[in-house]
Amino acid sequence: MLTAEENELLTRVGPGTPAGELLRRYWHPVAVAAELTDEQPTKFVRVLGEDLVLFKDKSGRAGLLADHCAHRSASLVYGRVEERGIACAYHGWLYDCEGNILETPPERNDAIMRSVKQKAYPVLRHVGLYWAYLGPTPAPALPHYDTLFRADVHRKIVVHPTLDCNWLQPMENSADPAHAPVLHQEFLTGQDRPTDTTRGLTDNVQSFDFREFPFGIMKRRVWIDGEVDEHPLIFPNILRQGESTQLRVPIDDTHTMHIFVVCSPAENGTEPVDAWEPEVQYLKPYKDPPDALYPYARYTLHHVLPQDHMAWETQGPIADRTVEQLGSSDRGVVMYRRLLKENIEKVQSGLDPIGVMRDPEHPMIDTNLDEAFRYTEVMRRRAAAAR
Repeated sequence: MLTAEENELLTRVGPGTPAGELLRRYWHPVAVAAELTDEQPTKFVRVLGEDLVLFKDKSGRAGLLADHCAHRSASLVYGRVEERGIACAYHGWLYDCEGNILETPPERNDAIMRSVKQKAYPVLRHVGLYWAYLGPTPAPALPHYDTLFRADVHRKIVVHPTLDCNWLQPMENSADPAHAPVLHQEFLTGQDRPTDTTRGLTDNVQSFDFREFPFGIMKRRVWIDGEVDEHPLIFPNILRQGESTQLRVPIDDTHTMHIFVVCSPAENGTEPVDAWEPEVQYLKPYKDPPDALYPYARYTLHHVLPQDHMAWETQGPIADRTVEQLGSSDRGVVMYRRLLKENIEKVQSGLDPIGVMRDPEHPMIDTNLDEAFRYTEVMRRRAAAAR
């Protein structure tokens, strides 16, 4: 278990908090790129506890600014985009994508234009998503993970319902392979149906273990039939499992954005049309009523992800880890928490945490994607044969 102080350390994500400052050293997706259009060029974004406006000006540049205008705090979501940036709808103060104040109607106030700057963050577009960096400059490169940068794969963006819980709950789940044979026992592809619902498919697992690698934790599960599933938790907030890269972005302390980039191999290693501008799918809520919280919401549990959402959200908005009782199967969770603490200390010492890439030309980062394609195909064939 953790102390109350340790739980606070790892869960709070706002500016100045230890975990929040760690997370600000990485790029995070903040919106689907197609959500910004000529007709609707602005979008409210809350990420890491900050209220922001994402916009695309008429020159085609994207910006991410603090939402409240520096003049009188009206929302810039309702601003008018222009060639040079976005103008507040209230009085017309004009900001560029870097947060510089270009005009201050009705007068020209040079003192304000010289001394005041709207908070602004770098933003870039990649694989159909807008990514933002909220940390100190200079910004690092967006890491070249194979699932995001390989040209020979089909991609699809799947936006899951917003999680009504803290970001650490889904991430600890990513270091917890023991849950899958029980929680997902009806839906694990390529496995026999369980005869004991208490243990589920636990007895089909021969072993599982964990090892640190330069970008997080590699998990390895060996089934009793000899099949091996090996995939990574990419530090700090990504799970690469099967064909999906699951991005868990803290909105604030009690809400988490959940976006999948789903990959599949292209034919003959070609570059498919959907490699860089993927199709986007938005999934319906997994609970009824959709805006209710546990225990007033009832979860559908009709597949793996609704089951996960149930397990994560019913721990509470922020899980109380002072009352948990851990066993040896939780050693991956313990490893992940230790890695978080170590890298929080690195940031506090002025160092880059693991996985921060400074060279924009760094080599492709292998997340074991080809092995994931192979394993997924084997499981699909087994499931088809069992029907």
